Amino acid sequence: MAIARQVLCLSALLSLPHARSQPLRYSVAEEAPSGSLVADVAEDAGLAPAQLSARRARLASEDGRQRLRLDRATGRLVVAERLDREELCAQAPACTLPLELLLADPLQFFRIEVAVRDVNDHSPRFPDEQITLKIPERTDPGSRFPLEVAEDLDIGSNSVQSYSISPETEHFRVLFGSQSEEDKHVELVLEKPLDREEQAEMSFSLIAVDGGSPPRSGTTQIHIIILDVNDNAPVFTQKLYVGQILEDAPEGTVVLRVMATDLDLGTNGDIFYHFSQEVGQRESAFVIDPMSGEIKLTKPLDFEEAEKHELRVRATDGGGLSAVSKVLVEVLDVNDNAPELVVSSFSSPLPENVPTGTVVAFFTVRDRDAGANGKVTCALEDQLSFSLRPAYKNYYELVTVTTLDREEMARYIVTVTAADAGTPPLTTTQTFTVDISDVNDNAPVFNQTSYTMYVRENNVPTVLVGTVYASDADIGPNAKVTYSLAPVHPIGQPPCSCISVNSENGHVFVLRPLDYEQLKQTEVLVIASDAGSPPLSANVTVHLVVVDENDNAPLVLHPAQDSSPASSELVPMSAEAGYLVTKVVAIDADSGQNSWLSYHLLKASDPGLFVVGAQSGEVHLRRPVTERDTVKQKLIILVRDNGRPPLSATAALSALLLNDFSDVRLPHGSPDIVDDSDSLTTYLIISLVFVSLLFLTSMAAFITCKVCKRKELKDGHVLYAASNFPSSLADAASAGTLPHPYCYEISLTTGSGNSEFKFLKPILPSLPPQHCALGGDTDEEQVFPQGPLTAEDVAPENAGMLSGEEFNSLSFN
Repeated sequence: MAIARQVLCLSALLSLPHARSQPLRYSVAEEAPSGSLVADVAEDAGLAPAQLSARRARLASEDGRQRLRLDRATGRLVVAERLDREELCAQAPACTLPLELLLADPLQFFRIEVAVRDVNDHSPRFPDEQITLKIPERTDPGSRFPLEVAEDLDIGSNSVQSYSISPETEHFRVLFGSQSEEDKHVELVLEKPLDREEQAEMSFSLIAVDGGSPPRSGTTQIHIIILDVNDNAPVFTQKLYVGQILEDAPEGTVVLRVMATDLDLGTNGDIFYHFSQEVGQRESAFVIDPMSGEIKLTKPLDFEEAEKHELRVRATDGGGLSAVSKVLVEVLDVNDNAPELVVSSFSSPLPENVPTGTVVAFFTVRDRDAGANGKVTCALEDQLSFSLRPAYKNYYELVTVTTLDREEMARYIVTVTAADAGTPPLTTTQTFTVDISDVNDNAPVFNQTSYTMYVRENNVPTVLVGTVYASDADIGPNAKVTYSLAPVHPIGQPPCSCISVNSENGHVFVLRPLDYEQLKQTEVLVIASDAGSPPLSANVTVHLVVVDENDNAPLVLHPAQDSSPASSELVPMSAEAGYLVTKVVAIDADSGQNSWLSYHLLKASDPGLFVVGAQSGEVHLRRPVTERDTVKQKLIILVRDNGRPPLSATAALSALLLNDFSDVRLPHGSPDIVDDSDSLTTYLIISLVFVSLLFLTSMAAFITCKVCKRKELKDGHVLYAASNFPSSLADAASAGTLPHPYCYEISLTTGSGNSEFKFLKPILPSLPPQHCALGGDTDEEQVFPQGPLTAEDVAPENAGMLSGEEFNSLSFN
């Protein structure tokens, strides 16, 4: 049942979807009483104590023992049973109890590690309660006698730290030393010579003290027996013993036996054998029987590691006298080592144009075995491009025998096999991976024959518009492609300093803002060069197309907005609905839909009286004029293009509603139509003053002059002819800028001699007669704004369509 429970717990832990990546770590002292607080687990895990009960929290351990328990009510981890660090972890430097905090609904677990701290709860203990030493009375001062160290189950500072003798004696002192935790030794050092006749025996206590607080101690009794003088030392039968053994001999094999004799009797004549150096005995592959003197094998030998082993055997009698003899063990070789292949020189990669016979590798073969077991021969597996050539002794050269071609094969795998002459023979293989390096015989190739890139006008400086890419079939520096612009530009194209290319990645940048109205497209030549010597290159043409943006607002040509005084359109009171009052003419320097213009009535004195053609810009009467309508009507026309976002301009114009054009009078009590800046008022005042002062003297001349001007108009004299009207305006009309282009002539109505108004009428000489009629009814006459039209009133693009003389000829009187 316990095993099944552990399996279920382990399965649940493996299936948990959420767990902390780092465990919760705590520590508790060993021997802590049951119920001792370890930590507040709920707080550290970010859980409320109520969640522990609601989610059925419990602890799980690897061995199933509940040494710690969880208090669900408080979320605290407490000691459930006595903790003994020595029982749990023995002498391990760190002792940790791994736990799992399991919660259900939803399933979750937290890893917990509780370190059990050591306390000084164990006293040092000696293996024996009493140690007896037999020391000859003539032993020299300074002689050392090793003792068994005391064991302390605690660790660290709680373990044994010092030794002392009680009661102190002038003959001995204790020496404690340690090379490491595993190599601690205690020795009894003779300080003063012993005299058996003065004292045959002596006893004292050896005390071991640990470093705990408070410290603990352990004691053993030292009993010294002073022996009589032993005047005969053991003697070996041979000064040198020689033995032979196969290197694959099994453990326990007897190598040889040494023998020593002693002329003394009793204990002084009893001989015991041991190796003279204890360290050598532990590291040696041999062990000696202390009673019989047989030397046996304790671990496998290796002829290649050591062909001979030299040992020193000490024979000691019961009186403490000893003798030393030398033992030489010769190891016989067996074929247990495969040949070794040592590479002295290896050239890789090789240029693909190296000549035949080039040395690729220089190596030697050897075998650590002896005799036939160490005799080695070399062979090369099937390989058409390389061969082996003996150099001297056991040295060989790997050379090329055919021409190499990296494009056909960039890497060769050459395998050399070395075999010895043992029984059975052992073999070794050495693989040479020969890479073939490239020469620069391939030029870069662009992935496209040409590139077309787009950039919006008014771009930000150094904007990325595209990337050119060229690949090179070579490798290494020969395949490293850098990009640059050709120093010359295509024939017929002006040099362009606005384009740059990144030499590393081929990114193409536009360095400065571009204007579509000035530059619609350009091209550059990009060169891709590799890093070979000499370098190879290729070039490609990059076409840069500037995409228009709506950055030009419409420009109103008619009526002129900068004329002073402002022009006014005359409308007869008898005009019916649909009467053409005037036409708003505007252009846009942009292209495409950014130049499509639409016209809207933005504001009017009487919005219900007028209507504006959305596409044509013509201003018509929406209804017949009535006596209730104000004589002077002011209109504001909005001209908007089709860009995103749209740009717009406004055209302000005035219209006068008159019964008779020959008798233009200001309505009494209508101060709203009196405007100092109104050209109509100015002309009327000048005319009235002029007529009043000079009526009798200049009437005949005035009438004659007016008759002459009217005759000129009837003969077809116009302000400007179709030949002077730029064809670009007609092109703009076809693009949507000027849907209905107009030319204008001057015609005067009856009574115009009393006023200075001039009327313009649309004429299209280049269009069919139904589109442009000469003359026409005076009801369709329009007032053209006064003042000349300058270059600043036309967009740069459209202004460029006219010559200077042609543009200066467009003036209005």
